[in-house]
Amino acid sequence: MRKKKREIVMDFQAILEEIHKEIQDVLLDGKVADYIPKLAAVPLDKFGMAVQTLDGDLFTIGDAAENFSIQSISKAYTLILALQFIGEDRLWKRVGREPSGNPFNSLVQLEYEHGIPRNPFINAGALVIVDIILSNSKNPGQTLLDFVRQRSDNPGIGFDNEVAASEKKTGFRNSALANFLKSYGNLENDVDSVLEAYFLQCSLSMNCIDLAKSLMMLTNHGLSPWSGEQILTKSQAKRINSLMLTCGTYDAVGDFAYRVGLPGKSGIGGGIAAFIPGKLSVCVWSPGLNSNGNSLAGTLALELFTTKTGMSIF
Repeated sequence: MRKKKREIVMDFQAILEEIHKEIQDVLLDGKVADYIPKLAAVPLDKFGMAVQTLDGDLFTIGDAAENFSIQSISKAYTLILALQFIGEDRLWKRVGREPSGNPFNSLVQLEYEHGIPRNPFINAGALVIVDIILSNSKNPGQTLLDFVRQRSDNPGIGFDNEVAASEKKTGFRNSALANFLKSYGNLENDVDSVLEAYFLQCSLSMNCIDLAKSLMMLTNHGLSPWSGEQILTKSQAKRINSLMLTCGTYDAVGDFAYRVGLPGKSGIGGGIAAFIPGKLSVCVWSPGLNSNGNSLAGTLALELFTTKTGMSIF
């Protein structure tokens, strides 16, 4: 009789401690997003990582409980809200589902493609998503905040108004993108209202633990482990995960998929949230960025995580 194969119990805490030691040499190699004063002031040696399993276990290392500006990771939340508001058929008529191959704030690509952004995670696509929420919510900021607080089980999450003000003051390219979208008829609301909501969205202040918990619905096939609420259908969760794999890390998605092997979403605040469907979510924060705008040490940490655990989607 064949013996039943014993399930290997993973020591995630020991693995996080190993990773923390191994990334020390590259912590100072990245560059912070210096066009936003508050982000420019974040010390390069900050590093945090959190793993949340579907079994309910949480493992952390370093500065995992310290809040930071999640920036473009927030685009995952707004995409989910937009899907809930108008459904897939209407949403995908206004934004594409393909990798951009260009910087996340490219104007050239948007004009070439007649005002239809390549995907919802580049800035132009995120502005269209915000416009959808604005058309379906009287207070889009509060709608987003309520959603994130519920998903993370943390009522204390809020916006960083200083970061939002800096975004507005320096957001000339985003303003140009919004005006391009408006000229092609792909914004229903006025440009200033869309930009205001977008800058606020990017200023969400969270930590690795909040992020790992809040996005567990994508790990759990659309079902929130905390509330038992079906946030997305299984199909929608699968599709968002696939979009994160192909579009979630700007124009470095090929390298990220090759090295890490997980769907994920990054932000210029230095955070990256990633998932192994059916098993866990993992979030890392290190503010030093590489040339593509992704956390340099964070990408390495996730690569080490999938290598050491032997866990990826491939």
